[in-house]
Amino acid sequence: MAKQFASIEPNLRAFIERQHIFFVASATAESRVNLSPKGLDALRVLGPNSAVYLDHTGSGSETAAHLKADGRLTIMFCAFEGAPMILRLYGRGRVVRRGSEEYARLLAAEFGGVEPAGARQMVMLDIGMVQTSCGYAVPHFEYQEERPGLTRWAEGKGEEGLDAYRREKNMVSIDGLPTGLFDDTE
Repeated sequence: MAKQFASIEPNLRAFIERQHIFFVASATAESRVNLSPKGLDALRVLGPNSAVYLDHTGSGSETAAHLKADGRLTIMFCAFEGAPMILRLYGRGRVVRRGSEEYARLLAAEFGGVEPAGARQMVMLDIGMVQTSCGYAVPHFEYQEERPGLTRWAEGKGEEGLDAYRREKNMVSIDGLPTGLFDDTE
């Protein structure tokens, strides 16, 4: 049932672009495995072996810590509507720092130059393997809308409040690994 590909084929890219949610998994050899759901139209396929997502401020920054220490990253999509399928992108990830030239270029080219409230960084994935599987056990769900809570929270905090929050909550992982969030800015 599972099929492996060296890159994202056009039909798989179309599948990815229709999804409203994706999941990001990362770990180091000694850390807990982190699995996070993502939405808010944050992911872009850049090419057959490259994708990026705009990472929003959250209660932790596990993925950044794991990428800094190890680099392994998996992104998974599930078909909740239409034909069943699970698609995983396996590869090596890295953080693109907010405020960097690369961040500005990607924001302009892939996100229309619009930085949403609470944007923290981008996560780039260099894809080594793509795998699909049946997804027969994934239930049907109907998409209604994006939840506004995270955006409202970030807007309410403002830039200074977000900076303070990130310094309090996003500097180390739950396992004490540094995230590197402010490495290039201090």
